Amino acid sequence: MAYIDYYKILGVDKNASEKDIKKAYRKLARKYHPDLNPNDKESEKRFKEINEAYEVLGNKENREKYDKYGEHWQHADEIEKQKAQQKQYQQTYGSRGFDDFSGFGGFGGGGYDESDFSDFFQSMFGGRASSGRRNIKFKGQDLHAELQLGLRDVYKTRKQTIDVNGKKIRLTIPAGVSDGQTIKIKGMGGPGINGGPNGDLYIKFKILEDSQFKRKGDDLYTKQNIDLYTAVLGGETMIDTLDGKVKLKVKPGTQCGTKVRLKGKGFPKYKQEGKFGDLYVTYHVQIPTNLTEKEKELFSELSKIRKHG
Repeated sequence: MAYIDYYKILGVDKNASEKDIKKAYRKLARKYHPDLNPNDKESEKRFKEINEAYEVLGNKENREKYDKYGEHWQHADEIEKQKAQQKQYQQTYGSRGFDDFSGFGGFGGGGYDESDFSDFFQSMFGGRASSGRRNIKFKGQDLHAELQLGLRDVYKTRKQTIDVNGKKIRLTIPAGVSDGQTIKIKGMGGPGINGGPNGDLYIKFKILEDSQFKRKGDDLYTKQNIDLYTAVLGGETMIDTLDGKVKLKVKPGTQCGTKVRLKGKGFPKYKQEGKFGDLYVTYHVQIPTNLTEKEKELFSELSKIRKHG
């Protein structure tokens, strides 16, 4: 894994305070944000680098690991564990030769070289040796990506190919994915070090708002216009759902703002085959405009009937 100078990316000194790091990040993030630089691949790349740098330097624990281990900062815990194992061995056995211990003879001479120590350390602790010629296996770097989709895009399970660091990855996106939800794809991150396993890929979903339907959990909300006559006398209206149109009866005397529920016509429940939320429809009664003289007379007559009837 190549060394990435996160301090240089944010344009701050290694002794910069948390406040200075946050200030630098915000300034650069605004400058290179994709919304302000549409279709600018270079700005998009810089924005990702800036966010990656802040994820490390903006977190006290991550920053300490990075300062100490550089490009291997994500493996700091494993390195410290190996150091502790080596220290434990040295405190227990000191510098005596391997032939001093029952069951571990055969090296001869009373001393040992680094290759002997490597083999012995591995047999005792099941770990990897801490010699100059060690071959420590590290898991590759985890990658993070954001995928923007419309509400209707995640109504049904779909397959999609995305590009992550120049690598095309084909995904199966389950129906019902939520805004902000993150899924892990094992082994699709950065390559392992010294034969270690690949890192994982974490994809965060950004579900864009829909012009017709509003989603809350697994339920959907929409508005439906009905004319005054249908609201007063009752009738039928055609309702749009994400699964097609549905004919709905309107009760006589329906008021503006009346809400009705269509059970099972909402959004699919994530990884629950055949289960859906509900659709809530709010009626908006439209008052007729540009009335003819005859219509005005009729409404006037109706008004008189209501008052004196």
